[in-house]
Amino acid sequence: MPEEKVKGPASYFPSIEKTYGQPISHWLAVLDGLKGKKHMEMVGVLKAEHGMGHGHANALVAYHLAQGKA
Repeated sequence: MPEEKVKGPASYFPSIEKTYGQPISHWLAVLDGLKGKKHMEMVGVLKAEHGMGHGHANALVAYHLAQGKA
């Protein structure tokens, strides 16, 4: 049986960990510290302060915000 493909923002996680050298838990903790900011403000912080690309930052923020609404 083929392995189920990860979809949505989590599909970026292996690439994010490899590219930036930190586990996803690290980035989610960074985002926890940005509570009260809007989606694009959080993306902006990851890009400006951590050198993250837009796609990776956007995926992390989308995942993080979705978890908060569960």
